[in-house]
Amino acid sequence: MGLMKVFSGSEILALALQEKIEAAGVETSIKNNIQSARLAGFGNSDLAVEVFIQETDFAKANPVIEEFRMSI
Repeated sequence: MGLMKVFSGSEILALALQEKIEAAGVETSIKNNIQSARLAGFGNSDLAVEVFIQETDFAKANPVIEEFRMSI
């Protein structure tokens, strides 16, 4: 299976969610488009940081993701 995007938003929120998901035992990947845009000389976007998990881990991570979304 492949990667599944579970969040896109600010860097602070993405890192907070990453920490919660990894505490539940699910590995995550972060794609930081802010850094990429800065290096390329473009502006940045508020929704430029994305959190990904493996599709097979979705059932395990979904309760954590939903709780996080309800808290923001």
